[in-house]
Amino acid sequence: MPFQITMPQLGSTMERGTVVRWLVEEGDEFSQGQEILEVETDKATVAVTAHQGGRLARILAPAGQEEAVGALIAVAVPPGEELPSDWTPPGPAIVGPTSDSPLPLSAPPAPAPGGTPPVTASWKARVMAQEAGVELPSITGSGPEGRIVAEDVTRHLGKTELREVRETAEVSPAAANLAEALGLDPAAIPGSGPQGRVMRSDVIKAAAERIRTAPTPLPEPADGAPQAVRTIPLTGIRGRVSEHMASSAATTARVTLFRQADAEALTRLRARFGARGQEISYNDLLIRICAHALRIHPEANARMGVQQIEYLDRIHIGVAVDTERGLLVPVVHDADRLSVPELAKETARLIEAARSGQIGPDDLTGGTFTITNLGMLGVEAFTPVINVPECCILGVGRIAPQAVVSDDGTSLISRQMISLSLAFDHRVIDGAPAARFLGRIATLVEDPTLLL
Repeated sequence: MPFQITMPQLGSTMERGTVVRWLVEEGDEFSQGQEILEVETDKATVAVTAHQGGRLARILAPAGQEEAVGALIAVAVPPGEELPSDWTPPGPAIVGPTSDSPLPLSAPPAPAPGGTPPVTASWKARVMAQEAGVELPSITGSGPEGRIVAEDVTRHLGKTELREVRETAEVSPAAANLAEALGLDPAAIPGSGPQGRVMRSDVIKAAAERIRTAPTPLPEPADGAPQAVRTIPLTGIRGRVSEHMASSAATTARVTLFRQADAEALTRLRARFGARGQEISYNDLLIRICAHALRIHPEANARMGVQQIEYLDRIHIGVAVDTERGLLVPVVHDADRLSVPELAKETARLIEAARSGQIGPDDLTGGTFTITNLGMLGVEAFTPVINVPECCILGVGRIAPQAVVSDDGTSLISRQMISLSLAFDHRVIDGAPAARFLGRIATLVEDPTLLL
């Protein structure tokens, strides 16, 4: 009996994936637990294993094709069987989540008081439901452990009277407000909602596309003019990074604060760890410092939700990592609960996994604050791009000796100084609390013993 192979859900926020390559060819047999294909999400490339053995009968999604989670990408049959000529997709999926054997993405949330399980939904599904005025508990989720995804909201709207009530409104209120703020004509934006209704997410995509295509096209090259010798398609991770950065620039009210701090104590602390045989990086120390500062200034540990600001109860710090496939931001979860040596161990694991292409999607999601460090490349200071939906990102420049005035003001002395730049979304946090937060970081850099 044939078995379906569907696009698996490889992370709690994943809604689409791209087939990178098939590791078995049509007609080849594979065993349970064998890696049969690689899938690229917006975060990482992941090898997918078969839930049971069989023979790959037909590939429906070749390498490079993007599909939604749960979409049929291939069909397999048990060893020794052939695919019937009149085959149609029956049977359970051997790859991807099923109701009987969901992927172990994370521990299920605890039931709410009274025994009613809480509703879990993707960020996109929540936005769509909010814009349509639909209560999430009324929607049946098709994701792992009943999680609601965007397709569930669309399907629900098609089955309720809300569709009839709202079908005359071509643009949702949230989309109209955002389009007006960005100077876009909502009538010119393709809609993804019920009956082509323009949603807020459609406006964000249109704004990102406008920024991406804003430069004036180059004229046809004249004889002898330089021409491109290499191109990189904006697909996969590179494309996701491009869209994410453009979306951040289009949808945030970014302000950047700059500050220098005396890093003499920080360099001595790192040297003391090294003398004890512990390899600690400046990023490890800065993660610890930022986690401590976020506990004291929770207004910086926030994000922009749907028509509301959300203050978060856990501190998950992302660290920007340069890889051959593009920029990735692995996340140190619950960074405030880890010691410096524990942080060093975790960041080493995440960076190695990111650069080797073996990092899992759950290690790339859930961040509440991001650190990006270009100091090792000799950069003095820079303006980082906010990693939305987070509201703050810390840019770190190089540590270098500078002449500063002594404490008594009588002479110039040489001190190791570090440049810090805090970019923040002014919609979420105001300038004064952001400045106090950056000041706390600078104080902890200058006196790390305050962490003890």
